[in-house]
Amino acid sequence: MNQAPSNPNSNGAAASNAAGAGGVNSGATPSPTFSPLYQQIKALITQSLQSGEWKPGELIPSEVELAGRYKVSQGTVRKAIDELAAEHLVVRRQGKGTFVASHNEARAHFRFLKLMPDEGVPHHPDHDYLEVKRIRAPAEVARLLDLKSGDAVVYIKRLMTFDGAPTILEELWLPGQLFKGLTAERLAEYKGPMYGLFESEFGTRMIRATEKIRAVAADAANAQLLKIAEGAPLLCVDRVSFTYGDKAVELRRGLYLTAQHHYQNELS
Repeated sequence: MNQAPSNPNSNGAAASNAAGAGGVNSGATPSPTFSPLYQQIKALITQSLQSGEWKPGELIPSEVELAGRYKVSQGTVRKAIDELAAEHLVVRRQGKGTFVASHNEARAHFRFLKLMPDEGVPHHPDHDYLEVKRIRAPAEVARLLDLKSGDAVVYIKRLMTFDGAPTILEELWLPGQLFKGLTAERLAEYKGPMYGLFESEFGTRMIRATEKIRAVAADAANAQLLKIAEGAPLLCVDRVSFTYGDKAVELRRGLYLTAQHHYQNELS
């Protein structure tokens, strides 16, 4: 973030705070670009979210309070919060205020689960954890999670079924340092979404993800688990999920059976 532009509603506090968050020092060569003031306020609010000042599910200060805190106009704060809400970092509730978004909220349950039934109402699958163990990160996993090759990762393999029908076979790799104590027993006893567990017990909230999707044919081992013929078509979805600060904290590969489901994403 660059040095804050002048603002009639600011006494310089927001600008100086923004500089402390990575802005330009007064003695540095001026940058040819600058960030709008609302973007700088958005970054400062995000820092507070990242530091845990306001935890998932908690009410954050009002726009008036934040405007006073950062010495900017309420409109500037509103624009910053608009973007945070669009990015699912906060949730506005009519008549109640703005809350830190949480993966435990019902509305968030399908944000990262894109496989929808061709008929009927979307619902969560049942999980069968086939493997949960700590291993040394293979080179490709380490690269995608920004780890050193050989660093510890938690490896999870699970089968997900809808109404008793095997539909998704997933492998996950998580940084071992962040997810100490994550066991098969803990995963099995937790009844909410996996990302809710990561958020509440390991202090790691998934903010965004990138995915690559391609068509593959089921090999013998995967076909047996999914109860399909070897060579049957599957969607292979490779996902890297990120927390605050664009830090990669999960690598996931899913094999999706689409006989009665389809992959659905909303583009905006």
